[in-house]
Amino acid sequence: MQVIETLAEGLKREIKVVIPAKDMEVKMNERLADVKDKVRINGFRPGKVPAAHLKKVYGKSIMADLVNEIVREQPTAILAERGEKSATQPEVAMTEDKDEAEKILAAEQDFEFTLSYEVLPPIELKSVKGVKITREVVDISDEEVNEQVLKVAESARTYETKKGKAADGDRITMDYVGKVAGEAFEGGTDQGAELVLGSGRFIPGFEEQLVGTKAGDEKTITVTFPADYPAKNLAGQEATFDVTVKDVAAPAAVEIDDELAKKLGLESADRLKEVVRGQIESQYGSMTRQKVKRQILDQLDEMYKFETPASLVEAEYNGIWNQVANDLAQSGKTFADEDTTEEEAREEYKKLAERRVRLGLVLSEIGEKAGVEVSEDEMQRAIYEQLRQYPGQEKQILEFFRSQPGAAASIRAPIFEEKVIDHLLTELDVTDKKVTKEELLAEEEGDGSEKETKKAAPKKKAAAKAEAAEGEEAAAPKKKAAPKKKASEEGAE
Repeated sequence: MQVIETLAEGLKREIKVVIPAKDMEVKMNERLADVKDKVRINGFRPGKVPAAHLKKVYGKSIMADLVNEIVREQPTAILAERGEKSATQPEVAMTEDKDEAEKILAAEQDFEFTLSYEVLPPIELKSVKGVKITREVVDISDEEVNEQVLKVAESARTYETKKGKAADGDRITMDYVGKVAGEAFEGGTDQGAELVLGSGRFIPGFEEQLVGTKAGDEKTITVTFPADYPAKNLAGQEATFDVTVKDVAAPAAVEIDDELAKKLGLESADRLKEVVRGQIESQYGSMTRQKVKRQILDQLDEMYKFETPASLVEAEYNGIWNQVANDLAQSGKTFADEDTTEEEAREEYKKLAERRVRLGLVLSEIGEKAGVEVSEDEMQRAIYEQLRQYPGQEKQILEFFRSQPGAAASIRAPIFEEKVIDHLLTELDVTDKKVTKEELLAEEEGDGSEKETKKAAPKKKAAAKAEAAEGEEAAAPKKKAAPKKKASEEGAE
């Protein structure tokens, strides 16, 4: 077998592989000898089929199998022998001429194919000793804990039916039918819907017009949907809602006590406060971690400058751009609405994609050199978290992970990355800095939900918005269109 490098330009490689016809014929004859005693051909006793007849019957199919095996196995072996790692699966090109293909299968012509691929660039790791990182931490006050406990108590409060008119803070139960231009629209009808007046859950102007109503009242409410409403057919439209008030209930007094805690599945009010404090600590800790990781990645971005495989950058860019296009389509907005143009946005996202690929390669090299591994227990926990997000679809998700090799890699990659960050934190110069809650949150405005590996695009609305959206692994199920604002604004009901 001859292996000839025909292109070595930057990271691009092209290899021509030639296997002489005589070598292919030898391999074919070896296979024919193996099957000689196994095949059954009319007119011949087992093991007595002449070689020429055996070749005539099975030669081409065996040669076709040999070709497929070579194409499947040799690229990996060739790259290993060359000491190269391909950025993506190498592209294999063979002759498409039918006559040439027939000659190859008949062992009358050399079998040739080419491999085209990009190599992963060599990365010489640099020391991070002396690299300074500031870790912002927040002291959680008893006052903040008590505020959050109060919110929990308010969300769990009970309501008692009352006589008389509804006031702010009361909960009404109602049926309604929404109409635009006199026609009922999809998602605009509900029965037995509950709404706490003043909660701001429904579109502006809706709740205010229900203040003063009482059980049994029928009222037509006129409102205008916000211009940025997710449903395009309703955005900016004037609508009417025929509302029938079924019940008005006043809120019971909020008591933060052991009884409340037990209602929430906890043993005492003190335990409730501990749980709430832990949740706040986790929330702030996540934000702190995100900002620390951003600093680390920014430092690595400055330290490492090298050519990145175009195929990886293109794939990353396409993923980003698809998300951007989907977001704009769903919102009904244009690039002009986001103070940019499509050309400018594409350029910014290409830079973003290149950065992500480069940092991914650096982190991978650091992790490999440090011996970072993802255990099976860690993988199982991550998959379990995926299953929890989609109740009722557990079987389908498990089957997906079994059948798609890349699916497990998509779970392993973020775990590996976090472990590499943990490793780096043991080597970096990290200084804790006490900050207020407002200071911790300040810089997260607009990109708080993005993945830490993804640097926010330059100061363009569309870029920042899509960058934040990309941090979400799955879109939340959409609720009824009207008259609520949008799912992201509803919170827990």
